This record gives sequence, structure tokens and C-alpha cells, in this order.
Amino acid sequence: MANNQIDIPPKGGFSFDLCKRNEMLIKKGIEVPKFRKTGTTIVGLVFKDGVILGADTRATEGPIVCDKNCEKIHYIAPNIYCCGAGTAADTEAVTDMVSSQLELHRYATGRESRVVSALTILKSHLFGYQGHVSAALVLGGVDITGPHLHTVYPHGSTDTLPFATMGSGSLAAMAMFESRYKEGLNREEGISLVCDAIRSGIFNDLGSGSNVDVCVITKGQTEYLRNHQLPNPRTYVSSRGYSFAKGHTEVLSTKIIPLRKQVQVIEGDAMEE
Repeated sequence: MANNQIDIPPKGGFSFDLCKRNEMLIKKGIEVPKFRKTGTTIVGLVFKDGVILGADTRATEGPIVCDKNCEKIHYIAPNIYCCGAGTAADTEAVTDMVSSQLELHRYATGRESRVVSALTILKSHLFGYQGHVSAALVLGGVDITGPHLHTVYPHGSTDTLPFATMGSGSLAAMAMFESRYKEGLNREEGISLVCDAIRSGIFNDLGSGSNVDVCVITKGQTEYLRNHQLPNPRTYVSSRGYSFAKGHTEVLSTKIIPLRKQVQVIEGDAMEE
């Protein structure tokens, strides 16, 4: 008699089949993969007259805030700027390299740099390093063909979009764009939306913080608004460091150790260099 039983697949849910394998690998000394935190919110949008870029100003080193007012909007050409997220050294080096190549090209041709030229150099360079150069970029500019906005990922892939966000605070910033962006924004509306997107990343992402930088690029003109908004002002004002009046902190005990009794003077010849 034939066997009419059918193997029924297990019901849905989490599968823990690899737990024993992972435990065995850890015992053999295999290190568990670690995550990399970037800690940045960078955005860009296309408005009626050009492109607006925005970024926060917090630089982190793990859990430490090592710079409260750094510049994340990098110069590429007089009509092209680029926001960088990821490893600060990588974003600085990559944008400086592209900027120097475009400047040499302008000297040789006598023409204005095009955004697609910067995009091609960036994506080719990053693709060659297969993601080991940790630079996620929002590239924007205005050339003879009009305004352009691109995102460049660390592996070299690119997108062309009317608005874009990148960094660890990108989801909070994207929520602002998807709910409020529309075609034909004027300058004031675009700057307001970019600032609100960066502020959304600042207040909803631990790696983003401090101030809001904005760069407005139009035909024949670029305006870099450094520290355009200061959403995190200092809670105290002091010109000579921390100055607290006596009595604010109670002194529990005082102990004075005379050091002169413990110093021994040894006479000898002076050492020659």
C-alpha cells in the first residue's frame, strides 16, 4: 500500500536553526560582526530656481560627540556642493579629490563644471573600493542643463531624485519631505522645509545634533548659510568658563598632603645631550 502521508511544512515564525552553529563559531574564536554608526542627517531638494542642501553639524566618535559644529557640506565646484555622511575622513578626501579634478578640467576647457561629471567621478571611485570607502553623499548643483540632485551610496550606486535624505537620521527627515514636498517650491519654502527636515533628524536621532547648515545653489550664484538655525542653544552664558558661586557644592572633607617631605634631592653630574 502506498504511503499517502504528506510532509506538512512547519508553521510560520522565527527559525533558530543557526543558533548552535553560531555558538560553535564563537567558541572557535570567530568575532561577531559589528555595526557601524554614522550619525548624520543630510538632505537635499530641487526647488523652483535651483537646489537646496542641508546638514546637521554633529561629529561623533562612537558614543562621544567630538565636534559640535563641523562642516558636512563640502565644496565641489562654484556651482556644485556635496553633503557627506559616514566616515568624516573619507567624505573629506573623496570630495577634495573630485573638486581638484573638476578644477583642472575647468582650466583645460574654460567651461563650467557639470553635475554629471562630478557624479561619474564619485561613483567610479567608490565602486572601485567596493564600499570600503565609507562615504554616503548627497550631490547637488546647477549647470547649463538645469538643477540636479543625486545620492551616491558607498558601493557606487546612485539615484536621481527631486528630494533625498541620507545618514542615520534620514528616516525622520524623509518623513518631513514625503508629507510636505511639492513641485515649484520658492526659496523661502524650500529653506524652511530643509531646516525642518534636519531638525527632525536632530531631535529623533542620537547621532545627529547641534546646528543646521544650508546651501542654496541657483544659476550663477551660491549661498552657504553656515549655522542658519541653532536649535540647541547653550543653557548658560559664561565668558570665563564655568563660574558657580561658593556654596553650591558642599565640601565633605579636606585633606592636605605636604609633598616637600617626600622629595629626595640626589646630587650628581648634569646629563649631556
